[in-house]
Amino acid sequence: MGIVIRVVITAVALWISTLVLSGITLNTDSTPKKVGTLLAVAVIFGIVNAVIRPVVKTVGCAFYVLTLGLIALVVNGALFLLTSWIAGKLSLPFHVNGFWTAILGALIVGLVSWLLNAVVPDKGRNGGRNGR
Repeated sequence: MGIVIRVVITAVALWISTLVLSGITLNTDSTPKKVGTLLAVAVIFGIVNAVIRPVVKTVGCAFYVLTLGLIALVVNGALFLLTSWIAGKLSLPFHVNGFWTAILGALIVGLVSWLLNAVVPDKGRNGGRNGR
């Protein structure tokens, strides 16, 4: 159940980023299609972050140290652009225009996801002990 909650939280964060930034577009008119697209893009974003981010962090470890972690902004933006590209290849109406928009969008998605994860309890995180 925890994975479903995380996907929904990411979808909400993506939706908020489309509202805040004009460079992130969701080109569909009906609400069910928007919800479906956002959920699909959230799954793609999760897979991209789970598979590619550890490889990039391992290979680029020196850059993380050299830039005091600021390279993470560039990596997050690049992964967000990659998510947009994959969504386009899957004919999903989600698009990110430009690298700077991708960096800002990734920041917004990260902050909103962090806030929502802090508010929404996840029983799976504490080993099923129900907060004890």
